[in-house]
Amino acid sequence: MGRYHDAVCRLCRREGMKLYLKGEKCYTDKCPVSKDTTPPGMHGPSRRKPSDFAVRLREKQRLRRFYGVFEAQFKRYVQDASRTKGVTGTQLLQILETRLDNLVYRLGLGASRKEARQLIVHGHVVVNNRRVTSPGYLAKAGATVAVAPGSRDLPKFKALAGQTPAHGMPAWLEFNAERLEGRVLTLPSREEIDAPVQEQLIVEYYSR
Repeated sequence: MGRYHDAVCRLCRREGMKLYLKGEKCYTDKCPVSKDTTPPGMHGPSRRKPSDFAVRLREKQRLRRFYGVFEAQFKRYVQDASRTKGVTGTQLLQILETRLDNLVYRLGLGASRKEARQLIVHGHVVVNNRRVTSPGYLAKAGATVAVAPGSRDLPKFKALAGQTPAHGMPAWLEFNAERLEGRVLTLPSREEIDAPVQEQLIVEYYSR
């Protein structure tokens, strides 16, 4: 099983919006999606009205690609969310937000979730002072996420020291820029999650 290796901007065009898959470039005028949101392919957008199934499938694909999660992982998260007390859609988004690769990205330690996954796999991240190399590790409220002590002298992290994330910090996280360390204050509410989806449609997709 491998990762997607083609041009990621095709995924953004397919979803008709920015999924922020290329880091800083997505926030500039150089982002191709800012100029062209037509779906990839020679035939262009379809004139047919999408079916209910197609609408729900599109929402599922959009969220899965937004967080960079495999289909089998995503389905398991939906099942876990359905067994948890509360609104299933919100529970699903909370699971995705507390993945370690997403936390590293939200804290500004990685320019994108893809880069965050690479940093984790290479052993540059510790959770509660223990090295974790699984991007899908789910952090709990109160957990600390930091750059490993042996990695802080790397040029990338030395350049980040003392700087706050360029695109803001969610209210449910706190970040010590000098120590390159963040903490999960609480699980995010739906209003604090910027995922561009209607999560109820995803729950309905898996309930069919």
